[in-house]
Amino acid sequence: MAREGLPFILTFLVPSLALMAFGFWIGGGLLLAMAAFMAFFFRDPERQAPGDGDIVVSPADGRVLGVGTIEPDNQDSPSQVSIFLSPLDVHINRSPIEGEIVDVTYKPGPFHIASRDIASVENEQNIVTVKGAAATIVVRQVAGIMARRLVLWKQRGDKVKLGERIGLMKFSSRMDVIFPPGVDVLAGKGDRVKGGVTIIGRIHPLDKTAAGTAAGLKPGTSPL
Repeated sequence: MAREGLPFILTFLVPSLALMAFGFWIGGGLLLAMAAFMAFFFRDPERQAPGDGDIVVSPADGRVLGVGTIEPDNQDSPSQVSIFLSPLDVHINRSPIEGEIVDVTYKPGPFHIASRDIASVENEQNIVTVKGAAATIVVRQVAGIMARRLVLWKQRGDKVKLGERIGLMKFSSRMDVIFPPGVDVLAGKGDRVKGGVTIIGRIHPLDKTAAGTAAGLKPGTSPL
Protein backbone atom coordinates (compact mmCIF):
# COMPACT_ATOMS: atom_id res chain seq x y z
CA MET A 1 0.00 0.00 0.00
CA ALA A 2 1.20 3.54 -0.77
CA ARG A 3 2.12 5.40 2.39
CA GLU A 4 0.03 8.40 1.26
CA GLY A 5 -3.07 6.31 1.90
CA LEU A 6 -2.47 5.86 5.63
CA PRO A 7 -4.06 9.20 6.74
CA PHE A 8 -7.16 8.41 4.66
CA ILE A 9 -7.48 4.94 6.19
CA LEU A 10 -7.04 6.20 9.74
CA THR A 11 -9.58 8.98 9.16
CA PHE A 12 -12.27 6.30 8.84
CA LEU A 13 -10.77 3.45 10.86
CA VAL A 14 -10.30 5.24 14.19
CA PRO A 15 -13.86 6.60 14.49
CA SER A 16 -15.29 3.30 13.24
CA LEU A 17 -13.57 1.42 16.06
CA ALA A 18 -14.73 4.04 18.56
CA LEU A 19 -18.34 3.80 17.40
CA MET A 20 -18.35 0.01 17.53
CA ALA A 21 -16.79 0.10 21.02
CA PHE A 22 -19.86 2.04 22.19
CA GLY A 23 -22.27 -0.27 20.39
CA PHE A 24 -22.99 1.85 17.32
CA TRP A 25 -22.50 -1.06 14.94
CA ILE A 26 -24.15 0.36 11.83
CA GLY A 27 -22.26 3.65 11.84
CA GLY A 28 -19.05 1.89 12.78
CA GLY A 29 -19.54 -0.67 10.05
CA LEU A 30 -20.06 2.03 7.40
CA LEU A 31 -16.89 3.83 8.43
CA LEU A 32 -15.01 0.53 8.50
CA ALA A 33 -16.15 -0.13 4.95
CA MET A 34 -14.80 3.28 3.92
CA ALA A 35 -11.47 2.48 5.59
CA ALA A 36 -11.35 -0.79 3.65
CA PHE A 37 -12.04 1.07 0.40
CA MET A 38 -9.20 3.49 1.11
CA ALA A 39 -6.85 0.56 1.69
CA PHE A 40 -8.05 -0.90 -1.62
CA PHE A 41 -7.66 2.40 -3.47
CA PHE A 42 -4.09 3.02 -2.29
CA ARG A 43 -2.93 -0.52 -3.08
CA ASP A 44 0.50 -0.76 -4.64
CA PRO A 45 0.92 -4.13 -6.37
CA GLU A 46 4.27 -5.40 -7.52
CA ARG A 47 4.64 -5.35 -11.30
CA GLN A 48 7.18 -7.00 -13.60
CA ALA A 49 7.92 -4.86 -16.64
CA PRO A 50 8.61 -6.58 -20.00
CA GLY A 51 12.27 -7.09 -20.82
CA ASP A 52 12.31 -5.55 -24.31
CA GLY A 53 14.30 -2.29 -24.32
CA ASP A 54 12.54 -0.82 -27.38
CA ILE A 55 9.10 -0.56 -25.82
CA VAL A 56 6.99 2.04 -24.04
CA VAL A 57 4.78 0.74 -21.22
CA SER A 58 1.66 2.33 -19.86
CA PRO A 59 2.47 4.68 -16.96
CA ALA A 60 -0.92 4.04 -15.36
CA ASP A 61 -3.79 1.59 -14.98
CA GLY A 62 -7.05 2.54 -16.66
CA ARG A 63 -8.95 2.85 -19.91
CA VAL A 64 -7.57 4.55 -23.03
CA LEU A 65 -9.78 7.55 -23.75
CA GLY A 66 -8.27 8.31 -27.13
CA VAL A 67 -5.22 8.26 -29.37
CA GLY A 68 -4.28 11.09 -31.72
CA THR A 69 -1.60 13.43 -33.01
CA ILE A 70 -0.79 16.82 -31.54
CA GLU A 71 -0.82 18.43 -35.00
CA PRO A 72 -3.02 16.34 -37.33
CA ASP A 73 -1.74 18.07 -40.48
CA ASN A 74 1.93 17.50 -39.61
CA GLN A 75 3.35 14.05 -40.41
CA ASP A 76 6.17 14.65 -37.92
CA SER A 77 3.78 15.54 -35.12
CA PRO A 78 4.08 13.82 -31.72
CA SER A 79 1.24 11.47 -30.76
CA GLN A 80 -0.75 11.34 -27.55
CA VAL A 81 -2.40 8.51 -25.65
CA SER A 82 -4.81 9.56 -22.88
CA ILE A 83 -5.69 7.17 -20.05
CA PHE A 84 -8.59 7.62 -17.63
CA LEU A 85 -8.21 6.24 -14.10
CA SER A 86 -11.45 5.45 -12.28
CA PRO A 87 -11.58 5.24 -8.48
CA LEU A 88 -11.34 1.44 -8.82
CA ASP A 89 -8.05 1.49 -10.73
CA VAL A 90 -4.58 1.32 -9.19
CA HIS A 91 -3.40 4.93 -9.00
CA ILE A 92 0.34 4.33 -8.79
CA ASN A 93 2.15 5.92 -11.77
CA ARG A 94 5.21 4.35 -13.42
CA SER A 95 7.92 5.38 -15.84
CA PRO A 96 7.06 4.46 -19.44
CA ILE A 97 10.72 3.94 -20.41
CA GLU A 98 14.12 3.59 -18.82
CA GLY A 99 16.05 6.84 -18.75
CA GLU A 100 16.54 10.13 -16.93
CA ILE A 101 13.92 12.63 -15.85
CA VAL A 102 15.17 15.76 -17.61
CA ASP A 103 12.29 18.09 -16.83
CA VAL A 104 9.41 18.41 -14.36
CA THR A 105 6.86 21.19 -14.79
CA TYR A 106 3.90 21.92 -12.54
CA LYS A 107 0.94 23.63 -14.21
CA PRO A 108 -1.84 24.96 -11.97
CA GLY A 109 -5.41 24.88 -13.20
CA PRO A 110 -9.03 23.94 -12.51
CA PHE A 111 -10.45 20.46 -11.91
CA HIS A 112 -12.65 19.52 -14.86
CA ILE A 113 -13.88 15.92 -15.07
CA ALA A 114 -10.78 13.95 -16.08
CA SER A 115 -12.51 12.10 -18.92
CA ARG A 116 -13.22 15.37 -20.78
CA ASP A 117 -10.75 16.44 -23.48
CA ILE A 118 -10.44 19.90 -21.96
CA ALA A 119 -8.84 18.35 -18.86
CA SER A 120 -5.57 17.80 -20.76
CA VAL A 121 -5.44 21.49 -21.63
CA GLU A 122 -6.72 23.30 -18.55
CA ASN A 123 -6.55 21.05 -15.49
CA GLU A 124 -3.85 21.11 -12.84
CA GLN A 125 -1.05 18.78 -13.90
CA ASN A 126 2.55 17.63 -13.51
CA ILE A 127 4.41 17.32 -16.81
CA VAL A 128 7.31 14.87 -16.59
CA THR A 129 9.84 14.38 -19.40
CA VAL A 130 11.80 11.11 -19.43
CA LYS A 131 14.77 10.90 -21.80
CA GLY A 132 15.85 7.40 -22.77
CA ALA A 133 18.62 6.10 -24.99
CA ALA A 134 16.34 5.94 -28.03
CA ALA A 135 13.43 8.31 -27.37
CA THR A 136 12.09 10.99 -25.06
CA ILE A 137 8.61 10.44 -23.64
CA VAL A 138 6.44 12.97 -21.83
CA VAL A 139 3.83 11.94 -19.27
CA ARG A 140 1.29 14.23 -17.67
CA GLN A 141 -0.39 13.59 -14.35
CA VAL A 142 -3.72 15.37 -14.81
CA ALA A 143 -5.95 16.08 -11.82
CA GLY A 144 -9.69 15.47 -12.15
CA ILE A 145 -12.79 16.60 -10.34
CA MET A 146 -12.02 14.11 -7.53
CA ALA A 147 -8.21 13.98 -7.80
CA ARG A 148 -7.21 17.20 -6.06
CA ARG A 149 -3.72 16.01 -5.25
CA LEU A 150 -0.93 14.91 -7.58
CA VAL A 151 2.04 13.19 -5.96
CA LEU A 152 5.40 12.94 -7.74
CA TRP A 153 8.17 11.02 -6.00
CA LYS A 154 10.85 11.82 -8.57
CA GLN A 155 12.57 15.02 -9.57
CA ARG A 156 14.69 16.38 -12.36
CA GLY A 157 17.96 14.45 -12.73
CA ASP A 158 16.65 11.19 -11.29
CA LYS A 159 17.34 7.98 -13.23
CA VAL A 160 14.36 5.65 -13.64
CA LYS A 161 13.94 2.08 -14.81
CA LEU A 162 11.22 0.81 -17.13
CA GLY A 163 8.03 0.55 -15.09
CA GLU A 164 9.55 2.09 -11.95
CA ARG A 165 7.16 3.89 -9.61
CA ILE A 166 7.29 7.67 -10.04
CA GLY A 167 4.20 8.90 -8.19
CA LEU A 168 0.46 8.58 -7.72
CA MET A 169 -2.77 10.47 -8.29
CA LYS A 170 -5.45 10.54 -5.63
CA PHE A 171 -8.85 9.36 -6.83
CA SER A 172 -10.33 9.76 -10.33
CA SER A 173 -7.77 11.28 -12.69
CA ARG A 174 -6.10 11.17 -16.11
CA MET A 175 -2.66 10.49 -17.53
CA ASP A 176 -1.47 11.60 -20.96
CA VAL A 177 1.53 10.05 -22.71
CA ILE A 178 3.27 11.98 -25.50
CA PHE A 179 5.28 10.02 -28.09
CA PRO A 180 7.84 11.42 -30.58
CA PRO A 181 7.47 10.42 -34.27
CA GLY A 182 10.01 7.59 -33.88
CA VAL A 183 7.62 5.58 -31.70
CA ASP A 184 4.81 3.40 -33.04
CA VAL A 185 1.67 3.77 -30.92
CA LEU A 186 0.19 0.35 -30.09
CA ALA A 187 -2.68 1.41 -27.83
CA GLY A 188 -6.20 1.95 -29.11
CA LYS A 189 -9.25 3.79 -27.82
CA GLY A 190 -11.11 1.68 -25.28
CA ASP A 191 -8.13 -0.53 -24.38
CA ARG A 192 -7.63 -1.49 -20.75
CA VAL A 193 -4.01 -0.96 -19.71
CA LYS A 194 -1.89 -1.80 -16.66
CA GLY A 195 0.85 0.49 -15.46
CA GLY A 196 4.35 -0.87 -15.99
CA VAL A 197 3.05 -3.94 -17.85
CA THR A 198 0.95 -3.12 -20.92
CA ILE A 199 3.01 -2.17 -23.98
CA ILE A 200 1.50 0.96 -25.54
CA GLY A 201 4.34 1.91 -27.89
CA ARG A 202 7.36 0.55 -29.68
CA ILE A 203 10.42 2.52 -30.73
CA HIS A 204 10.97 1.94 -34.43
CA PRO A 205 14.13 -0.17 -34.83
CA LEU A 206 15.20 1.77 -37.92
CA ASP A 207 14.72 5.22 -36.44
CA LYS A 208 16.06 5.73 -32.94
CA THR A 209 17.13 9.32 -33.51
CA ALA A 210 13.72 10.91 -33.14
CA ALA A 211 14.16 11.44 -29.42
CA GLY A 212 13.15 14.71 -27.90
CA THR A 213 10.43 15.80 -30.32
CA ALA A 214 7.71 15.17 -27.76
CA ALA A 215 9.67 17.06 -25.11
CA GLY A 216 9.10 20.26 -27.06
CA LEU A 217 5.36 20.02 -26.47
CA LYS A 218 3.95 23.13 -24.90
CA PRO A 219 2.37 22.50 -21.46
CA GLY A 220 -1.37 21.98 -21.73
CA THR A 221 -1.39 21.14 -25.45
CA SER A 222 -3.66 18.26 -26.44
CA PRO A 223 -5.03 16.80 -29.67
CA LEU A 224 -7.92 15.04 -27.94
